[in-house]
Amino acid sequence: MQLCTFKLGDYFFGVNVEKVQEVIRHQEMTRIPLANKEVRGLINLRGQIVTAVDLRLLLGLTGFSSSDEPMNIIIQDEDGAVSFQVDEIGDVLEVEESSFEYPPETLKGIARELIQGAYKLTDRLLLVLDAEKAVAMTA
Repeated sequence: MQLCTFKLGDYFFGVNVEKVQEVIRHQEMTRIPLANKEVRGLINLRGQIVTAVDLRLLLGLTGFSSSDEPMNIIIQDEDGAVSFQVDEIGDVLEVEESSFEYPPETLKGIARELIQGAYKLTDRLLLVLDAEKAVAMTA
């Protein structure tokens, strides 16, 4: 399996590369009144309007400030495209299924719902984000 990797704070995440349309630098956004707090706004991506989601807030971390310029991972969903805003984009990694572990039963809350499991890399764990559930939680 290939994963598009990214960082949120000290955490190292990956999403299935088949769900990723593209990765882009920070884009100007238009705020949306009354939207969920995780929804930072809308991005005009070459004429396609894309919802920008603060993945930090969705995962219970401190959200981006108005002066931050997060990177965007554009996820293609059946309902259209959504941007996951992240600190830093990593590489596309090929991971071995044998190094995958499901999350422990002690993991609770929203993390339990959004983290599919972890791949044991040589120097750290790569947390696998369920992109479809993350998109659904912001709808």
